[in-house]
Parts: sequence; structure tokens; C-alpha cells
Amino acid sequence: MAWFQFTGSNPTEPADYTLNPSPSCGGTDQICAVQADNAGGQPVLTEALKNEMIIALNNRNPSTNVQLKD
Repeated sequence: MAWFQFTGSNPTEPADYTLNPSPSCGGTDQICAVQADNAGGQPVLTEALKNEMIIALNNRNPSTNVQLKD
């Protein structure tokens, strides 16, 4: 698994992430980075990971595979 920083406008679009082994995040309001399997430099956004993203945003708390920012 690798960390990918969200760099686009659609958090459910793998092309909107950049491989980044140590993303700089902090906060509770938006997706900052996700940890996922690497498929050619893009994250594999499984349904389980998408659900984890939704829960992290709803709870305003990062999780094991989702980092948030303000």
C-alpha cells in the first residue's frame, strides 16, 4: 500500500491523486490523502476505501487509510 495525496477536484477519481510517500496533512474538513494499492501511479479506490473516506469526512476524523485537511 502507498500514500497518494489528493491534488484534483474529484476525490473518487484515481487520476486526481499523486503518489506521495509522506503527505503533509492536518485538519478535519477535506480529503488530503489516501493509502491504497498502487496501480500504475494511481490509487485503487475500492468501495471499502470510498466508504472509509465518507466516514472520515462525516466524523471529521482521519482514519487508518484517510488523512484530512482544512
